[in-house]
Amino acid sequence: MSTKYNFDKIIDRHGTGALAVDVLNERYGRPDLTPMWVADMNFETPEFITDALRRRLDHSLYGYTDMPADFWPTVTKWIADHHQWNVDSGWMRFIPGIVKGIGFVVNVFCKPDEKVIIQPPVYHPFRLTPLGNKRQVVMNPLIMNEDGSYSMDFEGLAKVADEKCRVLILANPHNPAGIVWDVDTLSRLADFCWERGIIVISDEIHCDMAHKGFKHHPFASVSERAAQCSITFGAPSKTFNIAGIVSSYCVVPNEELRRPFFEWLDANELSEPTIFSPIATIAAFQNGEEWRQQMLEYVEANIDFVDNFLKTRIPQIKALRPQASFLIWLNCRDLNLDHDALNRLFVDGARLALNDGEMFGEEGRGFMRMNIASPRAVLQDAMERLEKAVKAL
Repeated sequence: MSTKYNFDKIIDRHGTGALAVDVLNERYGRPDLTPMWVADMNFETPEFITDALRRRLDHSLYGYTDMPADFWPTVTKWIADHHQWNVDSGWMRFIPGIVKGIGFVVNVFCKPDEKVIIQPPVYHPFRLTPLGNKRQVVMNPLIMNEDGSYSMDFEGLAKVADEKCRVLILANPHNPAGIVWDVDTLSRLADFCWERGIIVISDEIHCDMAHKGFKHHPFASVSERAAQCSITFGAPSKTFNIAGIVSSYCVVPNEELRRPFFEWLDANELSEPTIFSPIATIAAFQNGEEWRQQMLEYVEANIDFVDNFLKTRIPQIKALRPQASFLIWLNCRDLNLDHDALNRLFVDGARLALNDGEMFGEEGRGFMRMNIASPRAVLQDAMERLEKAVKAL
């Protein structure tokens, strides 16, 4: 019998250490904001995950543990069923978070004088993590099309990719613009990087959240060249709202990349999960399909709501409809506000906490990233406050 999940339930996250709400005063200067910034959902984590964790908690001894025998078969089956990519479990390792994984790849494969390519506007750790590891970051901005969508700039890529460029970080699907990259684009990128010996890190954390009419293509699945030049990162954390239970993994089909990378991970015991991570992952991937479908349906309706609200009531702000995920890239340039004034509009005018577009690169100036994975009543209240703030300008 199917279960009807309740995404209208409002969860008070204050006082739980939740980044989304408990650092608002520190980050935004006031605590009374509706959180629409951190990329986790304001929906309850599904009970089949909580129940699996509770069953383990009831055995009150939390010593060293081994990886459960059904972990990798469960993960590889999920990938095959959802993305038609047949992954050998020998190509896989646990990693303690995707941003950490990016740092690991940079340290293992990128010499101090070598460079990392990113394509802004893009998830800010793609820039900050290599820079923090003292590597140079090369920008190849996406092309913004007339309709507000984005395309990869292959001519620009050819100009910036010199012999020192060793790694390119790909957001697939893209964050913040929610792009589901097509096979032709990914294949072209694979050819470019394979021919130049550039390793592609493909961050596919939003891969299970493609919306109706769109299909996610794992980068390494589009061609043999893509498989041979890439390291793919995935996780159930965005899809099932368990980001605090770190449960990421990498897939490395090429043995010449896999061997040194896995040796480094194993030597530093970075490939060993905490006790609860495999339990949550197995529960999500074995029992979560119905919840995933209902969650996506609710998120898609939220996207419709925000898009229609902006078109009819705040036409100065335009939403780029995401093809995947619960993040909407808002073009606020028609408001003609500078960086500080735009932030004041959202924080002090509308009492909303969003991600400032410039966080994702200079190309994000005049944009804001909005997390719409909240109960509809919360979202409606937020949009009405934004409307009032814009009218008061």
